[in-house]
Amino acid sequence: MMDLSLIAENAHLFAQGVWVTITLVSMALAGGVLLGLPMAIAQSQRIPVLGRLAQVYSYVFRGTPLLVQLYILYYGLAQFEAVRASIFWVPLSNAYVCALIAFTLNSAAYVTEIYRGALLNVDRGEIEAGLACGMTRRQVMWRIIVPQALRTSLPAYSNEVIFLLHASVVASTITVIDILGAGRTLNAQYYVVYEGFLTAAVLYMAIVAVLTLCIRWLERRYLFSKA
Repeated sequence: MMDLSLIAENAHLFAQGVWVTITLVSMALAGGVLLGLPMAIAQSQRIPVLGRLAQVYSYVFRGTPLLVQLYILYYGLAQFEAVRASIFWVPLSNAYVCALIAFTLNSAAYVTEIYRGALLNVDRGEIEAGLACGMTRRQVMWRIIVPQALRTSLPAYSNEVIFLLHASVVASTITVIDILGAGRTLNAQYYVVYEGFLTAAVLYMAIVAVLTLCIRWLERRYLFSKA
C-alpha cells in the first residue's frame, strides 16, 4: 500500500521539483524560439551559408538523443583542461545551467523545422498583396509571413512544448531536483518504490492538463478565430 502521509510530509520537495521543472522548461522553450525562428527564416529564404548551417544544426540535434547531448555537455566537456580553465567552466559546472543549455539547443532544432514548414506554407497571394501595397520584402516578412507562420504552427509547436516537458526528466540524471528528481530522492531516502514515481507521474499529468487547456485557448483565439 502507498504511504500517502509520506508524500504529504515531503510536499515541499515536490513543490521545489515542480518549480524547477516549470522554470527550466519555460526558459528552454523561450530560448528555443529565439534561436529557432532566425534559423527557420534562413532556411526558408535560402540564405547562403546561414541556411546550410541551420540545416546542419537541425539535423545534428534532432538526430541525436537529448540524454546524449546532456551527457556530452555536462560530463564530456569537463574532460578538457581548456574548458575547466576557461571562464565557461563556472556555468558549465552547474547541472541546472547545463540542462538549460541542452534543452534550449535541442528545442531550437525542432522549432526550426516547425517554423520552416510554416513559413514555406504561407499563402503566396498574401505575400504578393503585401508587395503590391508598397511593402519591402523585409516588411512583408515581419508583418505578414512571420505572424501567419506563428499562427499556423501553433498545433505543431504545442506538441514540442509537451515533448520537452516529458523529456525534461533527463535533468534528474545529472542531480537536478526536478519533479522526477524529487520522486527519486523520496524513494531513495525512505526505501520505497511507488510513492515517489507515482507522485511524479500525477504531477506531470496535472501540468500537461493545464498546458492542454492553455493551448486549446490559444488555438481558438489565434488559429480558429475569424476576426
